[in-house]
Amino acid sequence: MPSLSKRTAGFTDSVIRRMTRISNKFGAVNLSQGFPDFDPPSEILRRLEQVAHEDFHQYSITWGAQNFREALARKYEHFSGQKIDPNGEIVVTCGSTEAMMAAMMSVTDPGDKVIVFSPFYENYGADTILSGAEPIYVPLIPPDFRFDADVLEAAFRQHPKALILCNPSNPCGKVFTYDELKTIADLAVKYDTFIITDEVYEHIVYEPHKHTYISTLPGIRDRVIQCSSLSKTYSITGWRLGYIIASPEVIDTAKKVHDFLTVGAAAPLQEAAVTGLGFGDEYYKGLRAEYTEKRDLFLDGLDRIGIPHTVPEGAYYILLDISEYGYEDDLDFCEKLAERVGVGAVPGSSFFKEPENRYIRLHFAKKNETLNEALNRLENIKKLMSK
Repeated sequence: MPSLSKRTAGFTDSVIRRMTRISNKFGAVNLSQGFPDFDPPSEILRRLEQVAHEDFHQYSITWGAQNFREALARKYEHFSGQKIDPNGEIVVTCGSTEAMMAAMMSVTDPGDKVIVFSPFYENYGADTILSGAEPIYVPLIPPDFRFDADVLEAAFRQHPKALILCNPSNPCGKVFTYDELKTIADLAVKYDTFIITDEVYEHIVYEPHKHTYISTLPGIRDRVIQCSSLSKTYSITGWRLGYIIASPEVIDTAKKVHDFLTVGAAAPLQEAAVTGLGFGDEYYKGLRAEYTEKRDLFLDGLDRIGIPHTVPEGAYYILLDISEYGYEDDLDFCEKLAERVGVGAVPGSSFFKEPENRYIRLHFAKKNETLNEALNRLENIKKLMSK
């Protein structure tokens, strides 16, 4: 039998998805993989029911249905202030996972380098390697997850083709400030580098923090490739509707990559999701209020139990410090946590390039009763998890 691909030799399966399977095995409250246990907005579901009986069951236009792209362009202009061409500056993809992969394959060649902030969502390193590029990791330093501008510029001096920016950040919940984004943008211009963004949590940001689209900074728009999806904003992670927003030159290439990767995103789901893209400001204010309530509920519960944790500025993840339990292997800790305590988590080491073993990641995109049940179980953590 011929040898298999060398580029995948160092890969494991997704640790996040593995922890969902382990959670299911032990009947644990699954706070590992970041998806809600509550329904999407009823307006979207009603439209989906109608679409099932309409003529949307064949291929849509490869790079996205016309009305979907137009609705997305209107929404993006409303929140960013930037007008975009729905025909020349958008590609609709099968989730932001494909959007990131298509963006990487559109701008990098084998041997190129790509800057990745650490901690990072696990796909970024894999996407870089699958593209034949080499990741350069720049640490975000706990507990506030700021970067050292000198260290970042040292990475830029290696002349990377792109930088990946997750804002708000998974897993640490960091929301990059305007000044931090300006530093990144200035270096990208200075060293002629693309910025590939992952902005799926753009509407889940907590006061007093504010999401800034880096593409709106002066002189940077044409080198920004924005990747995002509808998954988190409308609680439809299983619909796999993502998109790329970029300059026409980038989009021309991304369209071709996307076409050969997946042909197109699901046509009936695009039609139903147009309803969500037309929501007014009240929906997004309500989304923020809902997740603020869940964050506060969960943080207060962790404080009562006495578990040290980060305080997310955006997204819906919390890193818990498990140093006191004395485990050398955080994956072992998470497996035992699911079995003994009945709560599913993700080992923090899967997000860090650095040898980091003191964190596990939980998420709070769950019904309040689910979060309370998880907190009830976590009250026994010190007794059940101490070595």
